[in-house]
Amino acid sequence: MKTAFLYCEDLKKYSFGQTHPFQGKRFSLFWEFFNKNFSSFRDKFEIINPEPVDDSLLELVHAQEYIEVVRSASQGLYIPQILNYVSMDNLDPLTFQLPQGIEEAARLIVGATVLGAELVAEDKFEKAIALGGGLHHAKPDFGEGFCIYNDVAVAVKYLKEKLGFKKILVLDTDAHAGNGTKEIFYADSEVLFIDIHQDPQTIYPGSGFIWEIGENRGEGFTVNIPLPRGASNLSYKAVFEKIIIPLAEEFRPQIIIRYGGSDPHYLDELTDLGLTLDGFKMIGDYVRKIAEKICQGKVVDLITSGYNLKVLPFAWSALICGLLDLDIDLNLEEKGIPSPDAGLKETEAIIEELKNLLKKYWRCFC
Repeated sequence: MKTAFLYCEDLKKYSFGQTHPFQGKRFSLFWEFFNKNFSSFRDKFEIINPEPVDDSLLELVHAQEYIEVVRSASQGLYIPQILNYVSMDNLDPLTFQLPQGIEEAARLIVGATVLGAELVAEDKFEKAIALGGGLHHAKPDFGEGFCIYNDVAVAVKYLKEKLGFKKILVLDTDAHAGNGTKEIFYADSEVLFIDIHQDPQTIYPGSGFIWEIGENRGEGFTVNIPLPRGASNLSYKAVFEKIIIPLAEEFRPQIIIRYGGSDPHYLDELTDLGLTLDGFKMIGDYVRKIAEKICQGKVVDLITSGYNLKVLPFAWSALICGLLDLDIDLNLEEKGIPSPDAGLKETEAIIEELKNLLKKYWRCFC
């Protein structure tokens, strides 16, 4: 079966300005790389152009007032209280305004993620990959961390409320904790949210601590795995083997949504983790094998982050190669590679602490 690949040229309009870390050229840069390096595998993909979503889908998660404000600001209307709705890092550093056209591009990203989820849920494809997805910092009424709308949350709500899904595994492998997604599903027992990220004491958004495990009916269904600076491939391997796989096997999701791009790479310019390209391929490989064992291979994979544009297309490609079991020679010269066991001792201590914390909720840790 082919893999659905959600992409269109207008994704490049999701850009926060020429001096901002998140520029839309990342998408066209990767697309050029993909066409060159995946040419022998193009018959394995069906390229699908997504459409922007309307307000009714956004309102599954976001407040109507918030939608109206960011739409108006993105169309050039001056909003004096704009910082009541978005953080400073969501504004163009040169104009201190929301970049024009970015709200429509954000709707397009949501459209890609929702369509990918729908195609997989309805068995039209086993897997879907959507570039731009994974805007996990956006909250119902506030945009931050380069995120306008939370496409992940909208897709999960769509699966639950429109398609009747009862068990969804959301796996966040971005280097930053997914504070928006966490908040939205913090009391939800139908969504198992697992978030691997850099120690929040050392990086934005300053949340995602091990003890943040959910509340009310959702207690035990939020799993934060904060890794020490420099944590490399063996730390991620240990986390998958000892935490993620046991949880997935006990939870038995109907579908997996994974998101995160290249920012856990050791050369990323905004983060301090230690993954190499082999580590990214390993993540994709684990996700594929978990899905094949538990949910008929159903995966929606969302890729957008990364703040070293030289590394970005290689790491994104490594994730895809692992997910689809493809063998492509990715010739990135990785100088100063960290030891594979960097941070492993600290990671193993975190794993044991987490297992002790979660054994109250999950038999696999008893």
